Amino acid sequence: MKTALMCCALWLICAASVAAEKVSLIKIDGAIGPATASYVSRSVNEARAQNAQCLIIQLNTPGGLLDSTQTIVQSFLGSTVPVVVYVAPTGATATSAGCFITIAASIAAMAPATTIGAAHPVTLGGGNPTGGGEEKPDQTMKQKIENFSISYIEAIAARRHHNVEWAKSAVRESASIGAEKALELKVIDLIAVDLPDLLKQLNGRVVDGKALKTANGEVTEIKMSASERVFHTLWHPEVMFVLMLIAIYGIIGEMTTPGAILPGVVGAIALVLALYMAAILPVNATGLVLIALALLLFIFDIYAPTHGVLTAGGIISFLIGSLMLFNRTDPLFRLSLGYIIPATLVTAAFFVFVVGKGLGAQRLPVRAGTETMVGKTVATLTPIDSRGGRIFVEGEYWNAVSETPIEKGELVKIAGLEGLTLKVRPKKE
Repeated sequence: MKTALMCCALWLICAASVAAEKVSLIKIDGAIGPATASYVSRSVNEARAQNAQCLIIQLNTPGGLLDSTQTIVQSFLGSTVPVVVYVAPTGATATSAGCFITIAASIAAMAPATTIGAAHPVTLGGGNPTGGGEEKPDQTMKQKIENFSISYIEAIAARRHHNVEWAKSAVRESASIGAEKALELKVIDLIAVDLPDLLKQLNGRVVDGKALKTANGEVTEIKMSASERVFHTLWHPEVMFVLMLIAIYGIIGEMTTPGAILPGVVGAIALVLALYMAAILPVNATGLVLIALALLLFIFDIYAPTHGVLTAGGIISFLIGSLMLFNRTDPLFRLSLGYIIPATLVTAAFFVFVVGKGLGAQRLPVRAGTETMVGKTVATLTPIDSRGGRIFVEGEYWNAVSETPIEKGELVKIAGLEGLTLKVRPKKE
């Protein structure tokens, strides 16, 4: 009986230990930016705090910023928890920055029909506004970036015992391969159909002298924090472009209607966010200058009698500036014409019909109170001559005088105001 109790106790302890094994999971879908790097670094720390068997990163990305990629790779190499990068689901890609991240993992895995590679560094921020070709960057700087990227991925691949030569070709020649070929060339460690299959294949693999226990692991997904979600959503050229437009309209709205407060507050917040985005996105300064020039031309045309010439120039400047704002030859930071053309038309219409008409109305002479009665036509209540008479206008009875005698009921036109007496004359005059 005592032996049976001991066996049951051992069985319960073993079952509890098996059930206690945890596997952390995060999902990255989209470009690699500062918010993504923060998310990955935080997740590595949380996985360590949870004593997880490993951290699985389900990855699908077209690439991203080199600085953010370096931050992620450094968190991988310094992690005491094994990091598994799983390029999934089917059809996903680990392109450019994603290639660096996958190769830097403790274990690199891919789903069937996924691709990896094309990691050649792209010089961002310049570009032909017509989309016909890229402006030539400084060749020395281009060579430095390329050489650094090659040596960087070579060091990562060697550290993780992945195919060094292919990794270098992914940078130097933008080589790209599918999952099956990647496994054959030892670029990755395994192919898994789905997450349960991945956990099954990871079970028993030794990483840093420790065998993973993932067969019955409890998968816990680490979600993005609210701030990470916001900045991950904001980190797009289209979002910065829209924020820039909101800032322009808000600030101009506050200037044209002082005291409205709301346009100024919204514009100021949008401006701060747009400046933040400009600091982390590859923005072309020439594009910003052309957009600023367009706004000046719109404003000058309101005051200068150019009959729309400056407005036409502003439209052209705004369109070219928007095209040059980001590099259209790079798919990751390309600003769609679906945003540029409507924004150009709306901005031109805003300045021509809203700002222009509003400022034009402000330049009109003040017409208020009794002055608004001058020029109106009314019928007389009594005969009117130079000594006086009576008329009814705008709900009130007024004394009126006329140099020409006027009969009762005759139409007269109000010619002026003298004190509280209206000067009128016969309408036929």
